[in-house]
Amino acid sequence: MRVDVLGVAFDNVTMDEAVERGLELLEQEGSHLVVTPNPEIVQRASKDPEFSEILSRADLVIPDGVGIIYAARILGRPLKGRVPGIDFASALLGRVAGTGKRLFLLGAAPGVAQQAAVNLQAAYPGLVVCGAHDGYFKEDGPVIEAIRAARADIVFVCLGFPKQEKWIAANGEAAGARLYIGLGGSLDVFAGKVERAPERFQRLGLEWLYRLMKEPSRIGRMAKLPVFLVSAVRARITEK
Repeated sequence: MRVDVLGVAFDNVTMDEAVERGLELLEQEGSHLVVTPNPEIVQRASKDPEFSEILSRADLVIPDGVGIIYAARILGRPLKGRVPGIDFASALLGRVAGTGKRLFLLGAAPGVAQQAAVNLQAAYPGLVVCGAHDGYFKEDGPVIEAIRAARADIVFVCLGFPKQEKWIAANGEAAGARLYIGLGGSLDVFAGKVERAPERFQRLGLEWLYRLMKEPSRIGRMAKLPVFLVSAVRARITEK
């Protein structure tokens, strides 16, 4: 069952349930899209009909940001819990390592995806990373061909929203992989270029605070969270 949070319908799943769904999609014919919306993505979708439509057609929509969880509670339809995209991806890799499923990494600056591949293969023995390509390409054709030639099953697409979701919607079938996951800046984390928040911050849903302390310039983006929650309050009042 999906839960509507300010115009984006989320799958009401735990982390384990989300991973099981991802594994099911890997066994089904055709290409499948997993999206990981946070409040910024929901706000963008409200102003971008094309993006909103892509999110609505995604095969799995998981609540990445803690703001989504708060907003769902305010709206009176709570979700089971936060499912961070990077943790979902990591858990999925833990399940497919050693099975022969093939992973392709797309995005980030030149060299980052390649380093992420090295680190992921070390972290998940038996994981097959069949290819990597940076996000600084101007033509889709060579990237599509690289993914198809690599016979990828899973593609982590890390181009930032909404570019990554629109790219998958336009090119996923042609590239031939089964499962595409939009993961923003995750390759920088997998490559060791960006440090994740300590576990205690993650556990409390305060990764945003840790990132703000590390990068004060993000204050403008962080200021959107209260606006997002106010929107949820207004929507609840309107519903009543």
